[in-house]
Amino acid sequence: MSTTIDSTMPSEASPTPASPREGVTRSAVLKALGHPSKLFRVSVIRLWGNHCRVNVVTGETPASVRIPHSFFVTTDDAGNILRSLPEIVKAY
Repeated sequence: MSTTIDSTMPSEASPTPASPREGVTRSAVLKALGHPSKLFRVSVIRLWGNHCRVNVVTGETPASVRIPHSFFVTTDDAGNILRSLPEIVKAY
């Protein structure tokens, strides 16, 4: 009996590229909030339907990041923000 090993990663473990919808949401948050210094990334995490959590992550290295802003947003089908809790206000 021979055994073969599958060296490919399962599809659920592979990183998923950001969708254009997430890019629109990310851009809208930065436009409303402004660009913080030492911006590390803006993560858009889909929760259900058109609801998502947006975290603005700052820091120079992965070991020094923090989340100074976090929003629960509702978007339209294109990713434009319809509602945000808390409200996104210009900070930078």
